[in-house]
This record gives sequence, structure tokens and C-alpha cells, in this order.
Amino acid sequence: MTRTQSGKPQEDPYGTDDAIRSAADVHRYARLTCLADQPPGSVGIETEWFVVDTESVSRPVPPARTMAALTDAVAGSSYDHRGSPSNGATGIPGHTTLPGGTRITFEPGGQLELSAPPLPLSDALARTAADLARIRSMLTGAGLALVGMGTDPLRPPHRHLTTSRYRAMERYFRAGGGSAGMMMMCSTASVQVNLDAGSPAQWAGRFELAHTLGPALVAMFAASPMLAGIATGYRSTRQALWSKIDRTRTRPVATAHQPDPASAWADYLLAARVMLLRDPDGGFQQPPAATTFGEWVAGDSPLPRIPTVRDLIYHATTVFPPVRPRGWLELRYLDATPAGNWPVVVAVTTALLDDARAADIAADVCLPVAHEWATAALRGLRDTALHKAARACAGAARDALGRMGAATSLLTAVDAYFDAYVEPGRCPADDLIDRLAEVGPAGLLRAEIDRNMIENNNRTNGCPQATTQVAGPTTTDVIAL
Repeated sequence: MTRTQSGKPQEDPYGTDDAIRSAADVHRYARLTCLADQPPGSVGIETEWFVVDTESVSRPVPPARTMAALTDAVAGSSYDHRGSPSNGATGIPGHTTLPGGTRITFEPGGQLELSAPPLPLSDALARTAADLARIRSMLTGAGLALVGMGTDPLRPPHRHLTTSRYRAMERYFRAGGGSAGMMMMCSTASVQVNLDAGSPAQWAGRFELAHTLGPALVAMFAASPMLAGIATGYRSTRQALWSKIDRTRTRPVATAHQPDPASAWADYLLAARVMLLRDPDGGFQQPPAATTFGEWVAGDSPLPRIPTVRDLIYHATTVFPPVRPRGWLELRYLDATPAGNWPVVVAVTTALLDDARAADIAADVCLPVAHEWATAALRGLRDTALHKAARACAGAARDALGRMGAATSLLTAVDAYFDAYVEPGRCPADDLIDRLAEVGPAGLLRAEIDRNMIENNNRTNGCPQATTQVAGPTTTDVIAL
């Protein structure tokens, strides 16, 4: 059995060992599994965090150390959830969930990933916040802290996870001749928003809108101007890194020429290069030569056997488009954000897709910038067209959240974010750039540690969250990633 995004069972359309003998088989499988009939109404939240040693912020923190600090925090129960790790991240053996249902896993560089079960927006935010506060409390006692940014501003990439998947993945990226793949694996973090696909009549529109919104939301929430001690010149270095990785697996799925999500997804999977092959013993190896899944299916490759449904399922976990259809809409393009702003990221994104009036407005205002991914990564809201789209989206989202019955505290946080960033045409990356000359990349990490302590104290005392101070603009040179 598989699970839909709401946890309802859905029969497997194939046996996993069945052979894939033609492109038509891939299209048939995509049509049966791409999106599920589920009315909008719940959100699965995934947040990724850099784990930092509070005494020595330049020191890498291996997952084993984080795991040791969290052992007493986990509940040991499991659940089927829409926020399941999409990249094979390794969980804590025997201790996978927190009391609120949030699952703990790790990214290759030791980033902590928290994946919450799908719930209505207010419940999802509350559950995630409660579990996050519990984790932070446990880590504090071990001299560790969580920092939210799209890229690690100080520490060079270091792969801590040693499973065969990640060894083969690293070899694959290195064979491509660049460092972006390794940086992506080990030095990036995101806020991932997972939303219901809607009814079949809504699939094409919601899938397209999730893509159309991308550049405006990337610019609105960009928070990664530093990478491994270097000011890159980008507002979202994380987004820029994705664009440097094998485009057969990172470009957007939706295209003007293929409006049907299932057909677009099947074409995407066929065109993507095969990254990993399963060994008979369950491990992974890099293919002997570059080949697409379509070439493998057609027999035009040096790969040793006919692909199976199991191979196709696994292949789908090794492609990383901005929006990935997994029965639900998995939005992957948002930076992890500092200053406790992740609830704003989730709430605004959800409102723009799930509220019909806000969705109509967002579709219109974002259409002129729907393909400006590179500009969004480089300039953020300093781009006039993106700023215009973001301001309109901000107003639409704020109205939608009111209609959705959002809590006063959330509306206050959203208003504060819009006033500090969207109205003046800034993003969190601009604040980080402003502080960089004074405190350096290590100081950026320390400042976020201190801010999180204040946030936790405010949460404990029932005080509203402090907003970020906005300083004047500075510039940096763009580096080649």
C-alpha cells in the first residue's frame, strides 16, 4: 500500500518489480501516482536547520552528536505523513517522532530536518512550533543551537552521512565537474511547504500556480547571501546553487507546452539522467555512463538490465525540481529563514495557493515574473517587477489569512514581515548583508543563536516575537558558484 497526502490508503498501480518496457509505462504510472484527489485544506511543514556548536560556531556538528542530545526528546512512535523525507535522509533509529508528530531526520551535511504531519494551517504551525521549541530546549543543554538560513554562511561543506546513497550521489555530482552538488547536499537548508493537490479539475491550475509563484516567493523570503565564508552577491545563494546542478533534474516540471501535470511529470522523469543504480544487496552505485531514464527504458544505454517500477520510484526521489508532484504539491524553492520567520513563509505560501481569491490575484500578478528564477536569486525584491508582484501577493495573502481565521499572533507576525521587508523591497538576505561587514559570517551565526534564545524566552513568557531591524543597503560581488 502507498499513502495519499491525507493518510488515506491507495492501491499500488503496479508491483514494484514489474518491468518498465516503454515510455507509455512511465506515462501510465505518472498518471496514477502524480497527484491525488484531495481537497485543499491541510499543509505538511518541513523545516531544515543548521546545527551549531554555541561555543565554537565554526566547528562542524555531526548528526551523532545531535542525536545524542535529542534521544530523550523523541517519542518512538511512527506515522504515515505527507512530509516524509524526499531525499532518503537518515532518521534516528527507533526514535523517529516527537510528541507533536514531527519526524526527525538528517541531511548529508548534518542539517536537522523536521517533517510534520499534514494538518490544517493553524494546527500545523502550532504542532511544529511546539516540537521545535522542545528540540531547541534539548539542544541547549548539549551546547547546540539551531540556525535558520538558506545556506551555511561560515562552515565549508562536509558530508557526515556515509550511506551508499550519499556516497554515490557525491560521486555523481563531482563527475559533473562542479561544486554546486556538494554544496547543495551539505550546506543548504529550506522551508518546504506541502499542499493538497485538489480535485482533478484543479490539478492543472494549482500545479501551474505553484510554479508561477516561485520567483516572487523566492525573492520575498531569500535568506542566503553567504556560503562557506564568502559573500556570494546573491540574495538566495541556495536557489542559485540549484540552477548550477544537472538541469535534467532541477529545472521546473511545468511547461507551457505540456499543461497536464501527469504528462509533464512523466516527460520529466524520462528526460532526467539516472543518478543511482540499486545493487542486489540494497546499496547504490553510480551508473557506468551518463544515460537518461528514457534511454534506459528504450534499451539505448549501457545499463545492465531492464528498469522496474522500483527503479522508477527511486529515480523520482533523485530529481529535485522546484515543485515536485508526490500525490500532493511539494514546494521546494523556499530558503530556510532567520529570526523565527518560518511560520510567515508557510502561512503566506499556503494562503496564496489555497484561498481562491488570493490564488486568482497571485496568478495574475506573478505571471510576468513566472520565469525569473535567476533574477529572484540574484536581486531578491530589489528587482522592480518582482517587488511589484510580491507587494500584490502580500496584500492578497494577508486578506486570505483573515478569511481563513488565522490567529492574531500570526497576522501580527505577517504584518511585521511585510512592513520590514516587502513594502521597502527587502528580504532577510539584505539584513544579513548589512550586518556582515561588522560581525563577519561567524557573527551572523552567533546573532541567530542569541535571537533564538530571545524568541524562546518570549514564547515561554507569552510575549510577541520581536521583529528584525532593517538597516541600509550594501552590495557584494557575485561569485561563480
